Amino acid sequence: MSDTVKESATIDAIASAHSAAFKESENLQGKCLQIHGYDFNQGINYPQLLQSMLTTGFQASNLGDAIQVINQMLDWSLADEPVDEDSSNEERDLGYRKSVTCKVFLGFTSNLISSGVRDVVRFLCEHHLVHVIVTTTGGIEEDLIKCLAPTYKGDFSLPGAHLRSKGLNRIGNLLVPNDNYCKFEDWIIPIFDQMLKEQNEENVLWTPSKLIARLGKEINNESSYLYWAYKNNIPVFCPGLTDGSLGDMLYFHSFRNPGLIVDIVQDIRAMNGEAVHASPSKTGMIILGGGLPKHHICNANMMRNGADYAVLINTAQEFDGSDSGARPDEAVSWGKIRGSAKTVKVHCDATIAFPLIVAETFAKRVKLDHQ
Repeated sequence: MSDTVKESATIDAIASAHSAAFKESENLQGKCLQIHGYDFNQGINYPQLLQSMLTTGFQASNLGDAIQVINQMLDWSLADEPVDEDSSNEERDLGYRKSVTCKVFLGFTSNLISSGVRDVVRFLCEHHLVHVIVTTTGGIEEDLIKCLAPTYKGDFSLPGAHLRSKGLNRIGNLLVPNDNYCKFEDWIIPIFDQMLKEQNEENVLWTPSKLIARLGKEINNESSYLYWAYKNNIPVFCPGLTDGSLGDMLYFHSFRNPGLIVDIVQDIRAMNGEAVHASPSKTGMIILGGGLPKHHICNANMMRNGADYAVLINTAQEFDGSDSGARPDEAVSWGKIRGSAKTVKVHCDATIAFPLIVAETFAKRVKLDHQ
């Protein structure tokens, strides 16, 4: 091969490589947000800092998306929708249409009530900003126990055997003295006695949600989210009611004073009914963590062909096929979230993400006396 031919082939190869390396781009101007973070030369402005998350990238942008989706959820009313031709006079009334807002389902795992996120949940219940709650048993008992005795900050590395010898229980880097559960037993057993009496003498049918409402009434403590849920008639569902200290108390009570019955079937009717009968409202899901609360809320919304908004916040991954790790699109395949829904998953510890989200959504809608 002549030098000229070789040189020509080299030039062609270089041109091809250059073309491959510098392939012409699609123009994204006006189609996508430009990435930029917060400029601290502006000073410290926390609302603007949180708004800058949207254009920061990675999970910061997912956090920003979650704030947007929840605000859309809270802004929606039936007045935004066209009036159907067969609508009644009431359904055509603008005042009525503005009063029909999105029904918000809030789910969370027990560790978040063990943490300070409990106070965020209490705020939401106190101001009736959510409509249905689903949690695990720990999410019930830890709220009540904190009214009787505090939880303390420890360390993730504290050795279990040493803590056991001291009568201390560790939840991550939180410490709960065993005495707290003794106080819980002393408080709750007489309530179970009274509930059994009402069951036998007044034919009261107890369900998990009715039992939880009763405990919220009996604790009578404004630091409790269950107290405010009771006061504001927000149903709190817990289908796994026996999986925790509350289950231990029911176990011990069944020997001391047997006969108390808690009917879970009536609660699945009630829970699914919250979704089925939500129309003409839209529904929105905010789920912190995974497991039972996530699935219970999603499954109820399947009964209405899916939720219209969904914000998931957890650290679980989808590669093991767990429901906890499943992204919103998997729920779309089941009909638990509508294909047209506004959705986002924030891969983050909810103790970090959720208070920041609430600051830019729910909290801005509440006028407090000291503001």
